[in-house]
Amino acid sequence: MAQCLFKAMAPGNQVDVLAAPGCLPLLARMPEVHTAIATPFQRGGLQLRQRYRLGRKLAASRYHQAVVLPNSWKSALVPFCARIPLRTGYLGEQRWGLLNDIRNLNKAAAVGTAQRFADLASNNARAGRQLIQPQLRSTSSTRACTARQLGLAADDDPILVLCPGAEYGPAKRWPSEHFAAVAQAKIRQGWQVWLTGSVSDAGIAADINHRCRDHCLDLSGRTDLAQVVDVLAAASCVVSNDSGLMHVAAAVGTPLVAIFGSTDPKHTPPLSSNCEVVYLGLTCSPCFARACPLEHLNCLKELTPDRILYSMDRLLDQSG
Repeated sequence: MAQCLFKAMAPGNQVDVLAAPGCLPLLARMPEVHTAIATPFQRGGLQLRQRYRLGRKLAASRYHQAVVLPNSWKSALVPFCARIPLRTGYLGEQRWGLLNDIRNLNKAAAVGTAQRFADLASNNARAGRQLIQPQLRSTSSTRACTARQLGLAADDDPILVLCPGAEYGPAKRWPSEHFAAVAQAKIRQGWQVWLTGSVSDAGIAADINHRCRDHCLDLSGRTDLAQVVDVLAAASCVVSNDSGLMHVAAAVGTPLVAIFGSTDPKHTPPLSSNCEVVYLGLTCSPCFARACPLEHLNCLKELTPDRILYSMDRLLDQSG
């Protein structure tokens, strides 16, 4: 979602990005990013000395502006210590002084996270600017390299990639039996089905594959972020929960069916014209909870596999 900001700022500017080490392979696929710089911080730690040292190191680059996306107080320390003249961001945790270009968040004009990021590229008068859709690079050569590394078979069968995980919690995860039903339907039609996700998604992927009598290719925990870009770009269609992989699939332009349960597609929609969002919008949703507070998970359980298959067919018909 931050790539919308990078794209808005890139014309006429060198855009360097300070991010967690795990994000660097993804940033390498963004044409707008000149340099990706890894943070040395432990997650959740204040680490004032390390932040000061990094700031002083970055001061040598003489940046003219820093745009701070997280709303935390500590995230604004490095640009302050780097003495970057213009330090832009929303007020967040009362960051007076640390930021000197504090923007007012116009929640009516900027409902989605990506819109709020992109609006930081301009002054307040242009809040609600037209988003430039994210676009991650995946070439025939990178896809071939990834295929060799992962041992992916080269044939002409259509490929369905399922992304059944969601780090936030079970209230964002469509039931594995529903994913399996979709997989079984496409396998009967001659499709390959690949399962992808992190190591923490391995249990869900294994359950889906077991229900499909091991006819799926389970890639969960086997890919880094750069490889997963190529895996999703190679797919004929992707079905995903509201997760990071959903946004990656949108950014490579693959036909995408995005499933929303406890979260709101207005806030974090897949930024693609080649997708269908499936969301029941029950009276109890969006609750934004990690686990269903009513203990029924109807927002996801009542989304039947037939409905997802119908959305897939519609999307593929539109894609030609």
